[in-house]
Amino acid sequence: MRKSHPLRRVVLATAATVSGVVLLLSLKPSSDPGAAQAAAPGAGAAQEAAQGGAGAVVSGTMTGDAAQTQYGAVQVRITVVENKITKAEAVQAPKGGTSTQKTELAVPKLNAAVVARQSANIDMVSGATYTSEGYKKSLQSAIDKANASAGASQGQGQGSGSAQAAGTFTGDAAQTQYGAVQVRITVAGGKITKAEAVQAPKGGTSDQKTQLSVPKLNQEAVAAGSADIDSVSGATYTSEGYKKSLQSALDKAKAGKGASSGSGNAGGSASGSSSGSSAGSSGSSGAAQAKTVTGSVEQTQYGPVQVRITVAGGKITKAEAVQAPKGGTSDQKTQLSVPKLNQEAVAAGSADIDSVSGATYTSEGYKKSLQSALDKAGV
Repeated sequence: MRKSHPLRRVVLATAATVSGVVLLLSLKPSSDPGAAQAAAPGAGAAQEAAQGGAGAVVSGTMTGDAAQTQYGAVQVRITVVENKITKAEAVQAPKGGTSTQKTELAVPKLNAAVVARQSANIDMVSGATYTSEGYKKSLQSAIDKANASAGASQGQGQGSGSAQAAGTFTGDAAQTQYGAVQVRITVAGGKITKAEAVQAPKGGTSDQKTQLSVPKLNQEAVAAGSADIDSVSGATYTSEGYKKSLQSALDKAKAGKGASSGSGNAGGSASGSSSGSSAGSSGSSGAAQAKTVTGSVEQTQYGPVQVRITVAGGKITKAEAVQAPKGGTSDQKTQLSVPKLNQEAVAAGSADIDSVSGATYTSEGYKKSLQSALDKAGV
């Protein structure tokens, strides 16, 4: 009879246990998602920030809702490229007194933290608790808008530079400490082809700052194709107002609400759908019908200016001032400037004309009324 050795049974049992453990480990997933996320706090945050759904690729500029704090509003804009936040900035932040110092201290750190973490799960900046909390709330709002743009090639929550509609779009006037700023853009082929400020601060040093900053901002808007442009040093308030109005114009372009054309197409014939009565009142020009449109009355320091234009085939064929400053030296300035302005309006086919030296106020009023007429005509 063969005897069973106790030691042998122990060895066999131990071997079986080890084999079972090895088998269980071989069936466990090769990576633990929870552990991987804990090891890398930023991992997967890009998806949280802008994935917008399975397989969706989101790119664009999204502006969060303004978050009110005890010391002022905070509003954050993010730039997303292929589901990653590449830039974060505060378009509004508390100002005045110690708030300015706290903003200058906190915002750059918060911006950097957003890009690093790819989410609103960022640490507050010590000494700027309220600003940090407002920042995070507005940031989350921007992220939510990015997520809502699932399936779109660009974020549609707040608009990006590549507007789909074509035409001329005028943004809302943005009030600044030194005056209103309002931007008009021309969009063609999904790109900004022209940007201009139809309103900007004036008077005293504001004239110099406007002349310094606006041309640069116009160029940057066209180059960037979005409102994600740098402020001009020495003209911070004007720059911020410009960007806000520019973003408003981009939003309108995305919505297809052209300021100068109901269909958003500024390049077509301005009077292609004009009725016979319109042609009868101002004559016809070959196959294209002509119409006469009068712009708004613009008040200047020396009196009102109002412009009337005749449009045919999408072009200005005649321009005239039906009102202009009168009396004293105003008569001379009007006689000097208006004929030149009329000629330039016809030649340029737009309100983007030079002011006449020595008649600045009349020239500015003329251009505003001319633009009003162009908007009505759909040119």
